[in-house]
Amino acid sequence: MSLNPEEISKLIQDQIKRYDEELEIDETGTIITIGDGISLIHGLRNAMAGELLSFPGDVYGMVMNLEEEHVGAVLMGESRGIKEGDEVKRTGRIVEVAVGDCMLGRVVNALGQAIDGGAEIKSDKYRPVERVAPGVMTRKSVHQPLQTGLKVIDSMIPIGRGQRELIIGDRQTGKTAIAIDTIINQKGNGIKCIYVAIGQKASTVAQIVEKLRAHDALSYTTIVSATASEAAPLQYLAPYTGCAIGEEWMENGDDVLIVYDDLSKHAVAYRTMSLLLKRPPGREAYPGDVFYLHSRLLERAAKLNDELGGGSLTALPIIETQAGDISAYIPTNVISITDGQIFLQTELFNAGVRPAVDSGLSVSRVGSAAQIKAMKQVSGSLKLELAQFREMQAFAKFGSDLDAATTETLRHGERLTKLLIQNQYDPMPVTHQVLSLYAAKHKYLKKVKVEDVGKYERLMLQYMEEHHQDIITAIYEQGALDEALETKLNECLDAFALQYESVLEG
Repeated sequence: MSLNPEEISKLIQDQIKRYDEELEIDETGTIITIGDGISLIHGLRNAMAGELLSFPGDVYGMVMNLEEEHVGAVLMGESRGIKEGDEVKRTGRIVEVAVGDCMLGRVVNALGQAIDGGAEIKSDKYRPVERVAPGVMTRKSVHQPLQTGLKVIDSMIPIGRGQRELIIGDRQTGKTAIAIDTIINQKGNGIKCIYVAIGQKASTVAQIVEKLRAHDALSYTTIVSATASEAAPLQYLAPYTGCAIGEEWMENGDDVLIVYDDLSKHAVAYRTMSLLLKRPPGREAYPGDVFYLHSRLLERAAKLNDELGGGSLTALPIIETQAGDISAYIPTNVISITDGQIFLQTELFNAGVRPAVDSGLSVSRVGSAAQIKAMKQVSGSLKLELAQFREMQAFAKFGSDLDAATTETLRHGERLTKLLIQNQYDPMPVTHQVLSLYAAKHKYLKKVKVEDVGKYERLMLQYMEEHHQDIITAIYEQGALDEALETKLNECLDAFALQYESVLEG
């Protein structure tokens, strides 16, 4: 049997035609359904997970589901004007974001585009938003402190560079305030900061920007904003975008602080997307991989070893609890991923103890490795003293006849609690914290009225700055209190007590 030339020619033409169609279905697709920011697309056989897709009208989407018959994608913008039957094209690029110093002082969206009314961000370097966390061998143990400027945290729940410390509490207990104070306290320390706002009101983000600008902290800070009015995919993407921006600086040897505010809303955005993509729901309707959602983000915080430049990325994730329930699904997930938590209590906040940190439930698993020696020396027994005070305070309500030791513990605890109260946007240098806690430890507050503790502290620090700047400098340079320095400190505090007797009880 032989084929004539016309038949051979027709056969080749058919094959070429089919090849073109195959090629077309590999690189482009057709929208089957669209709505709620989710699209199912036929075709796109070569699409990759996390790939950026080009929709009509300059709208981008991201591949989330790779199924046998279709691809599930989420839209990174408005779906108006996009309809079923429209063509979608592959870009061949995994979702990536501009990185580098061009991001400092800017407010950007989840795609890294400027939304602060300034010039367009131009960078010659981009990074994928999703990335594998640094391995164990590339890391170094956390050993340098990251000062928050808040006495209650730096003394009892210290945070180290490269650590992941969860801030957890109910609504309106001061979680964001702690994060913003920590950012303000990095001024002059050479630490670059990133604040990721997930599901916040646009007005709240604008207020934070203004506060940072007013305290001259915006120059070393990047704000990534995915507000409550934006689509769930953008809220989902925002923390990974912020993390990618921070990793660039970390790998260049810089120290970076990143705040995720808050991951409760991040989990809700992911749940919304997952349910719309028909992923099977599990506990509380969250998909089974919601733990991995946060673990792969927070594991990227690290302190790199010296061969890799010694940079660090410190993460402060925020979680909102309902009625103080830290045993709920998302809080327990994030607690198990992080290196400790700062627990804020509504009762303390309402009683005027601010920051409203519960020293009993709060913990840092890095501990005193992230403190300077001077701070260790003055704060070693602080947590125990406060725990004893809280316990005795509960018993003292039932009885009036208290022995001398109990009365002394209660008096000391009241003054310690008052000393740890601090105003918002007023972080304190670590040297001043050491002086305040030294005075408390060595019973210099014993004769001070509880209501005058704040006044005593302010005047004492002012006195030390004016007359004994050499002691403050010595604490800063040595990072420890030796015997000679302690003797000088005792003399200064005795002299101050005589000079300011009007503050003290007669």
